[in-house]
Amino acid sequence: MDIIKDTLTFLADNVFGQVPILIGLITLVGLLLQRKRFEDTLAGALRATIGVVILFIGIEVFTGGLSSFQTVLADAMGTTPPKADNTLTDFLGAQGGTIALVITVAFLLHVLIVRIFPAARYLYLTGHLMFWISTVVVASLVTIAPGADQLTLVLCGAGFVAAYWTLQPLWMRPLMRRVMPDDRFGFAHTSSLAALVTGYAARPFGDRERHDTEKVRLPRQLSFFKDVNVSTALIISLIMLAAVAFADDQVVAKLAAEMDPKLSPWVWALLVGLRFAGGIAILLFGVRMFLAEIVPAFKGFSDRVIPGTRPALDAPTVFPVAPTAVMIGFVSSTAVFLGCLAVFAVAGWFTLAPPMIMLFFVGGAAALFGNVVAGWRGAVIGGVITGLMLAVGQAVTWGLFERTAPELATLADPDWYAIAWLLKAVDPIIGDASVWAVPVVALAATVGTLLLLGRRERRAEGAGGAPATESAEPAKEAGGKN
Repeated sequence: MDIIKDTLTFLADNVFGQVPILIGLITLVGLLLQRKRFEDTLAGALRATIGVVILFIGIEVFTGGLSSFQTVLADAMGTTPPKADNTLTDFLGAQGGTIALVITVAFLLHVLIVRIFPAARYLYLTGHLMFWISTVVVASLVTIAPGADQLTLVLCGAGFVAAYWTLQPLWMRPLMRRVMPDDRFGFAHTSSLAALVTGYAARPFGDRERHDTEKVRLPRQLSFFKDVNVSTALIISLIMLAAVAFADDQVVAKLAAEMDPKLSPWVWALLVGLRFAGGIAILLFGVRMFLAEIVPAFKGFSDRVIPGTRPALDAPTVFPVAPTAVMIGFVSSTAVFLGCLAVFAVAGWFTLAPPMIMLFFVGGAAALFGNVVAGWRGAVIGGVITGLMLAVGQAVTWGLFERTAPELATLADPDWYAIAWLLKAVDPIIGDASVWAVPVVALAATVGTLLLLGRRERRAEGAGGAPATESAEPAKEAGGKN
C-alpha cells in the first residue's frame, strides 16, 4: 500500500505537477505512436517542452511586475488584506500528500472516462490548475466533513475533480469553436464561469464582424496602440506611475531597491511596465512554440490510445487570437475591482486584496470570449464581469475557508468560488459518512451528460449531418449570433 501511495505521490509531484515535463512526455508518446523518425520525435518533444518553459518564463517576468503593482496599489489605497488564523502554508503542510494523491487518482479516472465515452472529447492538461482545483476541493471537503480520513478525502476528491476536468472543456466548447473553429484543442482553465457569463451577457451589444478588437480603426496619431506590446507597456507604465505617486515613498523605495539600489522609484515604475510587456511577448512566443508541437503530436493519442481526443489547454493558448481584447479585459477588470475595493472599504464590509495575476488571466480570457461574441464591447463586458466576480467572490468566500486556507479566496479564479460554494451547499445534508455522495453525484452527472451528448451525435450522424457537437448551433446558444 505504501509503495502505491509513494508512486502516486511521485507522479503527482514530478509529472502532473511539472507542466513542461507533462507536455513533453505527451508530445513524445504522441510522436512515437505516429511512428515518426527518431530525430523528429526527439526534436518535437524538446521543442514542446522548451515552449512551455518559455511560456512560464514569460509568466514569471510579468507576474513579478504584477506582484509589485499589487503591493504599491494596496499601499496607495491604504488597504491591507484581512488576517487569518489558518494559512495556506499550514494547510498544504497538513494535506499536501492528500492533494497529490487526489491529482494522480483524478487524472487516471479522467483518462478512463475520456477513453470510455467518445463524447468526452478533451483531455485536461493544465497542470498547475490540476493542483489548485484539487487543493480547493480538498479544502472544501475538509470543511464539510472534518472527520473524514485521508482515503475518503482522496477518493471523494478525485471523483469530483475528475468530473470537473471532464466537463469543463465541454461547456466551454461552443465558445471555443468561435475562437478556434478547427477545434484543434479545448479550453482548460478555471476562468470558464466568467467566460460563459460573458458569452450570454454580451449577446445584445454588438457583433464580432463590426466591432472586433483586432480590427478597430484608430486615428493615425494613436495607431501605435494596435501594437499590443507598445500599448501594454504604455498602459501598465502609466498605471504604475500613478500608483507610485500615491503610495508611501518608503514602500516604493524598498521595491525599487530590490531591482537596483540606485534606481529611482519613477524609473522603477517605468521598468515594471516595460518588463510586463516583455513578459507578455515571451509568453505568446512560448505558446506558439509548444502549440506547434503538442497539437499535431496529440494525433497519436487521438488515433491509437483515446480515439477522437484533443488536448484541453491553458488560457494563454488562446491569447494570440486577440491580444488587444486580452489587454482590454485586464484594464477593465482591474478598474472594476478597484472600484469595488473602494466601495467595500467605505462600507466597512471587507478589505479586498487586488489579485493582479487573476485579473490579467481571467479578465483577459473573459474579454477574449466576449470579443468573439460582441467585439470590443464584449471584451469590456468580460472585464467588468471578471472584476465583479473576483471582488464579490473574494469577500464572501474568505470566511468559507477560515478553518483551512482563507488565502484560497484571494488567489481564486471564478470556478474556484463556484466549486467551493457548490460543495458548501450540500453541507447540511453531508456528514463524514455521506460525503461519498459528492463523487457519486458528480460522476453520475458526468456519465449522464456524456451519454446524452453521445446520443445526440449519433442521431445527427444518422440524419446525414455533422455531429451535433461539431455544428455551430451550440455556439449560437452559448454566445448568440454574430
